[in-house]
Amino acid sequence: MTDADDILFDSVDLGDETLTNRVGLAPMTRTSATEDGRATAEMARYYAKFSRGGFSFLITEGTYPDEAYSQGYYDQPGLANGDHVDAWQRVTDAVHEENTPIFAQLMHAGALSQGNRYTDETVGPSAVRPKSEQLEMYGGEGEFPEPTELTTEGIDELIENFVAAAERAVDADFDGVEVHGANGYVLDQFLTTYTNERDDEYGGDVQNRIRLTADVIEAVRDATPDDFVVGVRLSQSKVNDPDYRWPGGEDDAAVIFETVSDAGADYLHVTEENVTAPAFGEGPTLADLADEYGDAPVIANGALEDPDAARATVEAGADLITLAKGALANPDWPQRVAEGRSLEEFDFGRILQPDATIDESEVPTPSDD
Repeated sequence: MTDADDILFDSVDLGDETLTNRVGLAPMTRTSATEDGRATAEMARYYAKFSRGGFSFLITEGTYPDEAYSQGYYDQPGLANGDHVDAWQRVTDAVHEENTPIFAQLMHAGALSQGNRYTDETVGPSAVRPKSEQLEMYGGEGEFPEPTELTTEGIDELIENFVAAAERAVDADFDGVEVHGANGYVLDQFLTTYTNERDDEYGGDVQNRIRLTADVIEAVRDATPDDFVVGVRLSQSKVNDPDYRWPGGEDDAAVIFETVSDAGADYLHVTEENVTAPAFGEGPTLADLADEYGDAPVIANGALEDPDAARATVEAGADLITLAKGALANPDWPQRVAEGRSLEEFDFGRILQPDATIDESEVPTPSDD
């Protein structure tokens, strides 16, 4: 199969961006920034290599938006101040030299924070200790602390901080942002029944629990240029609770995808451990449901390293796919697939152990650029 015959290599419009194929780089936490949250020259070369490998768009690792409660891990990059903007500019310049758009993922860890240089306190929708334990590969250990419940004023500040970070992303020449509403972080904590015990407009039924994610999307959309892409990432599973499912099943999915679409999301990025599996035991996948109930392009993520699985997901209705493990194993995955070359298997121990920090072997030397 040549790339001209391959659905993965169709061009796709995403907002004002025209992508050369349907394959993007998924956001991956790599804890490789400086202690004060600045992206590094090594990170610039790391991201640029995926552009050269044929990925048509890149989404950065989760980036914290403020100097308050949002940081989740030590050595995580931020978009919380001007120094962060200047540092990310080096990354966006390197990626744009390869003619590839790059989106900053804005992530507030909330109650799952396990390394914050600004405070020892964590916050969440309610004072409910997260399940499971902190992630060793990201420098944590032991159980999570019990978070402080966010006040109404705290929620307003959280929204304002997302907006300010998005404005900094514009200043750093990002082509868009992804609002991280997945994987158990703060926006997902509001959506999740057992972490949200509120009785105000942000708690109770699913319409109220998805409200904060929608409010963030709408505020960011209003504050950024019309041609700036504003997407959202959603999941059922969490880094600390992989088996969670939306209790209302497809009814919940309908409300969630309709609400974030109405808020102005330019794309719906759905992620699960295996996005090809039924969302609720049987029936449609989460990507299928996003396509059915949402009103924005759907990006699917999870267990799509096999090109046939990726093609089948697109044929079922997803507009784009993103790769994480497949990209780490094959930074040139799109080129290899287009040329019919074999793919390397992902080696977790080699790449993500003893921690998730970018390894020297993953960073091209300056002479390779």
